[in-house]
Amino acid sequence: MSVGKVYARRAAVLASSAALALTGLTATAPAAQAAMPTPVSAATARTYLAALTVKAEGSLTGYSRDLFPHWITQSGTCNTRETVLKRDGSNVVTDSACASVSGSWYSQYDGATWTAASDLDIDHVVALAEAWRSGANSWTTAQRQALANDLTRPQLIAVTDNVNQSKGDQDPAEWLPPRTAYRCTYARAWVQVKYHYGLSVDSAEKSALQSVLNGC
Repeated sequence: MSVGKVYARRAAVLASSAALALTGLTATAPAAQAAMPTPVSAATARTYLAALTVKAEGSLTGYSRDLFPHWITQSGTCNTRETVLKRDGSNVVTDSACASVSGSWYSQYDGATWTAASDLDIDHVVALAEAWRSGANSWTTAQRQALANDLTRPQLIAVTDNVNQSKGDQDPAEWLPPRTAYRCTYARAWVQVKYHYGLSVDSAEKSALQSVLNGC
């Protein structure tokens, strides 16, 4: 991606945010758009969070994304990325290789809308490196593959690529979606995924999640 494209995109997102601030409105997703599986309720998420093991994050020693086989084939010629793009977009058209050639995508993290699939990343809500530090380092490859391609739980979502890149592998104590209206959903999703997979949380992460969930 060119530097000019990155700055142009950031300018567009900032302009959109500024316009919303001036009108007092909150960005909302188009009603016609599908989305990732709905996370558990805030009350259930609080219960799940209380049950998670609290411990210091482990190290990244030995970590590699290749240890989490991702974008596996889901159906026919469609891999996980392509399946999520089709699920999360509106009027998505795919070619014979299942690549999205047209459509519209609303990024829940920042409120931006895109019409090119190349402008989107598929975010692992609980990042793979974060999962590694929280217990996945001791998993089998099959378990890591399940997390990296999970379409059943709220673990995968199509979002603006450089917003996803700004998140990196940070947990909610370090990063939350810039679109504040989505933070409750994000926290519920994060806790549900960690609970399902038996991953731990560190104390700062737990406090940040409690703060968000208590405001839901």
